[in-house]
Amino acid sequence: MERACLLSSAYWGPIQYYSKLYSYRNVFVEAHEHYVKQTYRNRCVIASPAGTQALTVPIIKPETDKCAMKDIRISDHGNWRHLHWNALESSYRNSPFFEYYADDFLPFYTKQWEFLFDFNEAIRQKVCELIDLSINVVPTDAYGLVDNDDTADDFRTLISPKVAVEADERFACPVYYQVFQNRNGFIPNLSIADLLFNMGPEALLVLRDSVK
Repeated sequence: MERACLLSSAYWGPIQYYSKLYSYRNVFVEAHEHYVKQTYRNRCVIASPAGTQALTVPIIKPETDKCAMKDIRISDHGNWRHLHWNALESSYRNSPFFEYYADDFLPFYTKQWEFLFDFNEAIRQKVCELIDLSINVVPTDAYGLVDNDDTADDFRTLISPKVAVEADERFACPVYYQVFQNRNGFIPNLSIADLLFNMGPEALLVLRDSVK
């Protein structure tokens, strides 16, 4: 197991993101970076019957472009909680483990959360709990600051929908069962929700095999 890494916050982060949670002893989640649009910070990608579907958490536009991630507030615009939960249910209700885990995640879509960072971390904690992934995860105290240690591996920009997953030489997504695989083919590096609802506790084995 590697010693330490630095990640950005992520909404239902992709499998690549969770492969780092699996393979590092200590994980620091960046709380002080300036918020970046169109990233996994407020977006996840799931497999729908028609192919991939992006789910985006709306935010309240900050007064400055230099707003820290920890201060980004969630907007109630567009009834997004209802839409996201319906999308998850429509995509995964026939998967092997959706009904088993649904009660664990429905509260995230019935309770109002003020800050995106806190919302993301709560989901991440629940996922790690359910797949028995025990790690030390802490937010940064300042931008890029990891307990005054500059040797942590930095994945803040590498794990991004704007960067080809092949650019990460330490990650390769194994093929696992997906509910719409016969229709859409296997789709790699989707949200951890896809892996969790399709594979349940065996998600941990897939993460193990994703580490190069």
